[in-house]
Amino acid sequence: MDGRCGWCGEDPLYVAYHDTEWGVPEHDGRALWEKLVLDGFQAGLSWITILRKREAFRAAFEGFEPEVIARWGEPEVARLLGDAGIVRHRGKIEATIGNARAYLELGGAEAFAAHCWSFTGGGVLQPNRASMAEVPAETAESKALSKDLKRRGFRFCGPTITYAWMQACGLVNDHVASCPRHRDLGGS
Repeated sequence: MDGRCGWCGEDPLYVAYHDTEWGVPEHDGRALWEKLVLDGFQAGLSWITILRKREAFRAAFEGFEPEVIARWGEPEVARLLGDAGIVRHRGKIEATIGNARAYLELGGAEAFAAHCWSFTGGGVLQPNRASMAEVPAETAESKALSKDLKRRGFRFCGPTITYAWMQACGLVNDHVASCPRHRDLGGS
């Protein structure tokens, strides 16, 4: 695909992710939550690392079902710390358990999705960036969402993580204007 966003390079997994998933508006609250958790695990690492381990994460975290994860405690944390297929970071694992509880307290899938999308006015933000150099690390919307999520007990959701998540989940269309996906996803 000519004009594709340069960040995905030529790695087939990354190219497929760019071409079929990144930036596609996600409205399923459970899927949004899973992606937020994975973006939290990405902190300090490259996204391709998480992408390569995504299926191992899904297996280790039992399909990312918040109702299951919210009941976990130290035995599950210990099990996950021994799982070489995922990023073994106690703080991120414990945050995932706490985030499952916060997600359920917010009201579950439908409420979580509606709440997150409210920070974009319910629609996809459509910046028209000429190059990746114009793409910010965070925005007013990601700062507000991050602050709100933290107030509700979520962790590993700072404004930079939150903005990367907003891009990945299509709350904002940050494909560069020359990328065919920008236009495919509603950009002008």
